[in-house]
Amino acid sequence: MTPKMARIKKIAQETPSIRTFYLDLETDAKPGQFAMAWLPRVDEKPFTLTGTGNETAITVQEKGKFTKKMFELKEGNSIGIRGPFGKGFDFGGAKNACIVAGGCGAAPLLMLAEELKKRDVNLKIVLGARTGNECLFKERLKNTGEIYITTDDGSLGEKGFTTSVLERLLEKEKFDCVFGCGPEPMLVRVFELCEKFGAECQLNLERFMKCATGICGQCAIDEWLVCKDGPVFKSTQIRKMRDFGKFAMLKSAKKVSLQEYAQWRQK
Repeated sequence: MTPKMARIKKIAQETPSIRTFYLDLETDAKPGQFAMAWLPRVDEKPFTLTGTGNETAITVQEKGKFTKKMFELKEGNSIGIRGPFGKGFDFGGAKNACIVAGGCGAAPLLMLAEELKKRDVNLKIVLGARTGNECLFKERLKNTGEIYITTDDGSLGEKGFTTSVLERLLEKEKFDCVFGCGPEPMLVRVFELCEKFGAECQLNLERFMKCATGICGQCAIDEWLVCKDGPVFKSTQIRKMRDFGKFAMLKSAKKVSLQEYAQWRQK
């Protein structure tokens, strides 16, 4: 698929390190799907779609060479877009749900939360960040359900981890599904808690994506390809994963610990 060039209509500064780019491009995407953004003579990277239809948008955190170039763009500049790709969240039939978002993991969950509100789903949202000013989409998420905020430093909401709040919620409430996205160690704990309390979960996972179409195999996690079979995976799939929470592949296809992979992704 050849990238379509799209003009940047608006740039919203969401937090000190995160911006949303609104594009002059129409897409038909489901919550949880992603697009590949291309900067000529730079590179191409995957980003969550945080808007669809005639409000197509991608949300970007500045943390590496490519995203630094993205942050140099102005309204009126153009970028190439391929997609949408992947399998999004399956929320049909949900009446009582919980969303757990850590850091920029709130991005893939925003459209889901807004869609669940349209369907009158009873929704609890646990939103975590390192510090209060990096709490992503808190105002928009507040409009979709009952929200619980945690920060590492206690500058906003409860000091501590999202999973501590999730555990308390699971102790007293039965959810049709728990939807999660964030750092993988957090997602491991989300999965463990859901298994403990007998709740189904769907988790949005992240691996290095090069082609987005399942050809290169760079984003493999056991027998699954995150770009094609995911990025959203259900409990039934996660139970069979051996690499989840442990291993990922670098650009060179070398398999390394999740900690080494995370350090490499920051470069």
